[in-house]
Amino acid sequence: MGMGKAGFYYPGAERLRSPPPVLTLLVLIAVSSWVHIGECQPQATQCRISKCTSDFVSLTSHLNSALDGFDTEFCKALRAYSACTHRNTKTCRGNLVYHSAVLGISDLMMQRNCSKDGPTSSTHPETAPESCNYHSRHHGSGREFRAGDPGQPTYLFCGLFGDPHLRTFKDQFQTCKVEGAWPLIDNNYLSVQVTNVPVVPGSTATATNKITIIFKPYQECTEQKVYQAVTDDLPAAFVDGTTSGGDGDTKSLRIVEKEAGQHAEIHARYIGATVIVRQVGRYLTLAVRMPEELALAYDETQDLQLCMNGCPMAERIDEDGYLPLPVLGLHHPKHQHQHQHHQQQQPHNSPQHPRGSFSLGSATAKCREKLKVKDIYFHSCVFDLLTTGDANFTSAAYSALQDLEALHPQRERWHIFPNQANGGPCSFSHTPVFKLGLLCFIIVLFL
Repeated sequence: MGMGKAGFYYPGAERLRSPPPVLTLLVLIAVSSWVHIGECQPQATQCRISKCTSDFVSLTSHLNSALDGFDTEFCKALRAYSACTHRNTKTCRGNLVYHSAVLGISDLMMQRNCSKDGPTSSTHPETAPESCNYHSRHHGSGREFRAGDPGQPTYLFCGLFGDPHLRTFKDQFQTCKVEGAWPLIDNNYLSVQVTNVPVVPGSTATATNKITIIFKPYQECTEQKVYQAVTDDLPAAFVDGTTSGGDGDTKSLRIVEKEAGQHAEIHARYIGATVIVRQVGRYLTLAVRMPEELALAYDETQDLQLCMNGCPMAERIDEDGYLPLPVLGLHHPKHQHQHQHHQQQQPHNSPQHPRGSFSLGSATAKCREKLKVKDIYFHSCVFDLLTTGDANFTSAAYSALQDLEALHPQRERWHIFPNQANGGPCSFSHTPVFKLGLLCFIIVLFL
């Protein structure tokens, strides 16, 4: 549940598993760096491999692997690149740049499962907007946007997982009770409602066991479609049995099953939105990304939206960003007293932990197995293990973080850390250690 771009690097390369993406990346970087060397060779006036390469870069540099249609467009660009190299077979014979490019194309086509036959990208694409493509309709082009592009749409992210922990469109992190049915999103284009049930008898802890998503009708792009998932029934279809919306082959709304009964993604191109639903253990998680202008399209009768405005104060379990147990040494005196009282009132074999009990140390160790950064997702994991004794909540926190990294538009805001200095709410932390680590990774990668 996307990590700049340089040379032939493309979003999603780091997720490829076989063959190793670094090998492909290095081959393609070598191709890019050798282009001008190749032009010094005797046949350079005839070999046009550099033109093939530059066209491929222009066709792929804007693609975003987190958005719908990435694989299709990337494969089109690869086939166009391959066709260009074939046209230059004779004139580029013996050219190292050419042969490296051919190997790199073959490598990437295998990694992305691209067929050799199929449509190719045009180096002069049509600019007429598609009515059922949000980007094309509102920004005059079917392409995706890179950070800093003029006119780039602003995206918002909302996620819900665990006990339940809510990350709002405003990047506020809350832990709430919200038992029963609650609306997460309710605007003119999309409605999302979740139902939460008690996890442990006698506790305020709840978790999500039902998610209902309504894609509202929009012009000729789609009629109303309803998707519903409940525990042990996470379908790969809408409630009417279909897997897509819209006429013909446009598929402006479609469901992609990632893992049967466990993980489904819904891509709504006509509103530029992506929804990820998972089942982890006995409970469900949700992640949503959509354009800000559409998320804000609602009236005063639709103001109860947890993703937009957070949980009502009466439903909050956290206190100004702090969870009530002193996870990871957050020694706020008030919370330390609460924890001591909790230990006194709840013995080790209390029915509050029907699935096995965790101490603070064992819960911390368990969460460290999957969550390496001690951010709020890590803290939430420890809190859930101490509260429920259910180890599946570790996987829920990890999956929520994966979905965040896939959908959240601003990497610098992925990790939220409690602000221990003033005991206030969680704040973003752009740590020098993280930046140094990223710099070292880049240096090692290119050595």
